[in-house]
Amino acid sequence: MQEFNERVFRSINQLSMNHDVLNPVLIGLAEYSVMFIAIIFLIMWFQNRSRRNRWMMISAGLTFILAEMLGKVAGLFYSNQQPFAELNHVNLLIEKEVNNSFPSDHTIFIFSICIVLWLFHKRRIYWLFIACAVGFSRIWVGVHYPFDVLAGAVIACLTAVTVVYLPLFQKGVSLLLSCFEWVEQKWAGERTK
Repeated sequence: MQEFNERVFRSINQLSMNHDVLNPVLIGLAEYSVMFIAIIFLIMWFQNRSRRNRWMMISAGLTFILAEMLGKVAGLFYSNQQPFAELNHVNLLIEKEVNNSFPSDHTIFIFSICIVLWLFHKRRIYWLFIACAVGFSRIWVGVHYPFDVLAGAVIACLTAVTVVYLPLFQKGVSLLLSCFEWVEQKWAGERTK
């Protein structure tokens, strides 16, 4: 299995040498997508104060927290370092510290947010493309194996579906939203006095 993982990694990472004109785009996706999505997330939170939008945003945040926790648990059962630390002749395009790269935290974050946004707005399929592009970019730049990315995506997708559709989590999201609205009303009331 690891042989296949390395072979797929090498074929994707090799593309960064053969098609180096694409490197700036894929480096940007690999390095700055988390910050970009976080900024979009905040803009969406403050721009649209509807209950449905806030419900979606809280669901996305909860999905990320739970998926990240599940990712850490998965990392206890399986571990590997980044490809550049384990393999020779990796075309490493960004700086990354060496640690357990399974599963990919970037992929968990991006898929957690993007899948929830897509589940709430099925016509906005571009969220799926963004998530997949970021996962692919992490392999392209040499910091994750394909299985690291795939595991992060699966964990995030399963968590997103659970949070969005399971009644227990829906009650939790409702409670969090009600608490936030109460705090927001108290804070806004204090500011207007």
